Order: sequence, then structure tokens, then C-alpha cells
Amino acid sequence: MSKVVSVHSFRGGTGKSNVTANLATMIARSGKRVGIVDTDIQSPGIHVLFGLDENKISYTLNDYLWGRCAIEQAAYDVSQTVKIKPKPFNFGMSGAIYLIPSSIKTGEISRILREGYNARLLNDGFRDLSRRLKLDYLFIDTHPGINEETLLSIIISNILVVILRPDHQDYQGTAVAIDVARKLDVPKIMLVVNKALPKLNFPALRQQLQTAYGTTVAGILPVCEEMFHLGSSDIFSLRYPEHAWTQEVNAIAKQIMHSK
Repeated sequence: MSKVVSVHSFRGGTGKSNVTANLATMIARSGKRVGIVDTDIQSPGIHVLFGLDENKISYTLNDYLWGRCAIEQAAYDVSQTVKIKPKPFNFGMSGAIYLIPSSIKTGEISRILREGYNARLLNDGFRDLSRRLKLDYLFIDTHPGINEETLLSIIISNILVVILRPDHQDYQGTAVAIDVARKLDVPKIMLVVNKALPKLNFPALRQQLQTAYGTTVAGILPVCEEMFHLGSSDIFSLRYPEHAWTQEVNAIAKQIMHSK
């Protein structure tokens, strides 16, 4: 049975999709079968990190939600993009990563905003996708804030990863997100601080947040110049495998995999 990992932030601009893509890549490269669903339907973009050509996307999550296709028809195998090599014949299944993008077409986004959709259909799709692709992990890249689809995603999650910046507005919003997750009985909640200035006292920040929220700080990711230069054109951990940011993401990925 797949382990469902929702990656959420209360506000936009936290680097949520970037962290999601790198965590999923790390876990897939360890030999696991991983799916990512971009449920940030109003402002999608995680497909850019995986170099998925918009002109070659036949179906998206929007098409599934409007009954145009089965969920697995909107799944794209991006394993080669993240340099996962298939195992030789008779050596079992190798790691793989599948991406279900949301549409970036203006008309489709406008329709979502205007008409909405049956958010509960999302959860049916998550289950079908996990079963049909034999996924070990399903990452859900959520829409920032609290809305119906986010709540439904959180409800079925085994792990909720909340991304925040060292910012007082993020601190307040994160408190709301964690309170909601506890009321929904999410088995495991992890905090990940992103875009932290290297000059900050990371151990003190970790202790401060763990005390304030009563939950684990799985990692603190430093802001770095290389990230800005990359400009979401690639998976950071593949381009800079020895970087401190990559090492910290790898440590977070291991916590997810070792979580019961």
C-alpha cells in the first residue's frame, strides 16, 4: 500500500514544489516507485522542474477531474529525467517517478475558478493511481492555504510535510495548518524550514520551532545563490549532489522513508 505524503504551506512562495520535486527524486533514486500529483490547480508549475514539455502533455489532472480520462492516462514517466536506470530483466522493479501535472492553460484554470470540481474525486484518483502504478509513495503537492481539496488530501495522508520560511507570517499560518492536521488525526507531521539565511543559528531555530509547534523539524534548508541561478530549470539535488542543501533534503527523505 502506498504511503501518502502531502507537502503543504500556508502561504505561497515557500519553495514547496521545489522541495517536493527533490524529495520525490531522492526517494525514487533509492529504488522506490513514486508518484507526484500537482494539485495546485490554480497555479501549477512542478512539471517545469522535470522538464516536461507542455506541448507533449496530452492529459492533465484537470482532464481526469472533468471525466475526460482515467487518472493513469495523465501520469507521465519522468524517470529518465531524474536519471533512474531500469533494473535488468528478472531483477525486480526498479525505482520510478511519475508526474501528474495540472493544466497551465488559461481557459482551464479559469474554468476551475469559475465552476470548481468534485474535490472528493481527487481521493478516488489517488487510490486508483497508487494501485495501478504500484506506487510505494504518492506525493501530493498541495495548493497553499486551507481549502476543501487540501483538507481532503491531508485526511488521507500518512505524512504531512509543512514548508515554512523563517518569517512571522509563515509562523502564524503554520500554526493554523498544524492545528488542522492534528484535528484530522494525521499520523505524522514534519516541519521543513526553507530559505533560511546561512548566518542563522540553525540548532537554536530548530529547537525554537519544535517547542512552539510540538512537532519535529525534519530539516532546515539554507537559501543559496545556486538555487536562484538554476531558476527551476532542473532538479537541484541532481545538479548539485554535494551541496549542503542537497544533503539536508536527503536527510529529510530518509526520515520520510523510515517513518512508520
